[in-house]
Amino acid sequence: MENWKETLKMRTSTFFRELLSYFNVKDDLESQQDVELSIRSGVSFKGSQLLTLIFAIFIASLGLNTNSVPVIIGAMLISPLMGPIIGMGLGIGIQDYDLLKRGLKNITAAVLGSILTSAVYFLISPQYEGSSQLLARTSPSIYDVLIALFGGAAGILSIAAKNKGQVMPGVAIATSLMPPLCTVGYGLATMQMQFFLGALYLFFTNMIFILFATWIGVKVMGFKNIVYQNPKRAYRVQIIVYTVVAATIGVSCWLTVLMISKNVFIDKATRFVDNEMVFPNTQVLNHRVYIDRGERYIDVTLIGQALPKDSLQLTMLNKLDSAGLGGTRLTIKQGFSLETDAKNETADADRFYQLMQSELMAARERADSLQRVVALHKQFSDESVRVAPEVRVLFPDVKDIALSQMVATQVGGSARDTLNILFVNAPKGLAPDDRVKLKEYIEVRLGRKDLHLALNPQAFPWPSTTNG
Repeated sequence: MENWKETLKMRTSTFFRELLSYFNVKDDLESQQDVELSIRSGVSFKGSQLLTLIFAIFIASLGLNTNSVPVIIGAMLISPLMGPIIGMGLGIGIQDYDLLKRGLKNITAAVLGSILTSAVYFLISPQYEGSSQLLARTSPSIYDVLIALFGGAAGILSIAAKNKGQVMPGVAIATSLMPPLCTVGYGLATMQMQFFLGALYLFFTNMIFILFATWIGVKVMGFKNIVYQNPKRAYRVQIIVYTVVAATIGVSCWLTVLMISKNVFIDKATRFVDNEMVFPNTQVLNHRVYIDRGERYIDVTLIGQALPKDSLQLTMLNKLDSAGLGGTRLTIKQGFSLETDAKNETADADRFYQLMQSELMAARERADSLQRVVALHKQFSDESVRVAPEVRVLFPDVKDIALSQMVATQVGGSARDTLNILFVNAPKGLAPDDRVKLKEYIEVRLGRKDLHLALNPQAFPWPSTTNG
């Protein structure tokens, strides 16, 4: 019995030692001197780094202006903003306050330059309405704190590790430093304080927690302090950093609670309108759910037979209480009924006309989009027919070709890509050199790039096979 317990104890101990060995990074770390040299070299913003930052700001502003996610991601990959922030974290961690001051000076200059560059762009840009990508950079929450914290931890670990991999580009995308600064510039250019303050706080949150994660990482990895230490100064700096971090977390938690509360209210209110405001000869034309200065509002516009205003309002207010929406201000507007006076009829008709105009414009845009898709597919088929005789002469082994543009989608994920495919029927096969030549010939002949060649796909209904 005792032997069995000892054996179980030894195996359990061995299992946990092996498990912990997977998390041991000491053997994979570079020397402190090499890590410091790498970080210090990225703190300064001069010459090429400054120009790179300006170019990245313009790219990010264009991405926000056009609501393009790929362009925004590209700008985040280009941006060198991570350097000074990680340098500041290192400076606090090893008590090198000259490095801290240099990093603070450079990040301040970079932030001011970025905001001014973005503001100049948006002053001359025709974009006046906030796109979804702009709006997404104005609501910081506790989730942004966690993203920045874990992103900063991954960043300092990748810099210190011998096997660096491709971590830093991912950190740059995840922590999102560039787009908030561009949104700050947009808020400054258009004098919209909700954009300016919200985005500035989001950037500040990301910066503080990348810095904090770097500081903690430096301590965990056992980096030694510089020789000329000043304990009192170190203590003051640590108190300031802890205070700023705690305040940032507190504000982020408060904003998160507000965000969740708002989303819950919008969801409940939308379900209330869909489920409760159902009438035989009257329909909901549109509704608006919003919160303004702490007050919750639901505005509903009805179309059809007019309903008794007072009894309808009283009934709906009672239902609001049972739906958990007590205290919400409900406004019901009725229009397009026979009982309205001539003035209201005219106003309602104007609103109806504007609504139909917007619907018509949307339908036209959808039709134009479909026409472009059809034209693209027709272009592919025409090109395939046009080059087929030439391919037959240059590549006798090729019996049939087919050109297509298709969308490849990851099953179980969100990744997708548009591909240009050249299907080739060569029963005797094609030599590798001939495959390359055929692909290059079709690309040059049709003026297309990134063409993918698929040789002899199985069960493909080739004309030579079906007609034969």
